[in-house]
Amino acid sequence: MGLFLEDLSVGQAAEFSRTVGEADIQAFADVTGDTNPVHLDADYAATTSFGERIAHGMLSAGYISAALGTTLPGPGAVYLSQSLNFKRPVRIGDTVVVKVAVTAIDEAKGRVTLSTTCIVGRKAVVDGEAVVLVPKKGA
Repeated sequence: MGLFLEDLSVGQAAEFSRTVGEADIQAFADVTGDTNPVHLDADYAATTSFGERIAHGMLSAGYISAALGTTLPGPGAVYLSQSLNFKRPVRIGDTVVVKVAVTAIDEAKGRVTLSTTCIVGRKAVVDGEAVVLVPKKGA
């Protein structure tokens, strides 16, 4: 079990990181059916403004889900909403560092709001806000 609502406080933060590999992009395409050639075809991607293949934007969003479900608040947390702003592409070999931080707690509803940011190098590639349902002790 992850953290309970009573264990959380505004400002509490955590990080999670993953390096994007070829297999990750292929698996994401296989699972979702998103076979956009900008992700899978090097020749096609070379003709785009990116100049090379890029990872699916939602792969980085999946890393946010992983951070929330395994780190903060952790197992037992249930997604209610997520806003996403895609700022820069993620490339094969990039290490995506997800930073999540508690920004608000609604004790009556058992909901926690967190800022969510994915960073490659020193630049944000995705940012947004998540709302999750967090279990209460003894509930």
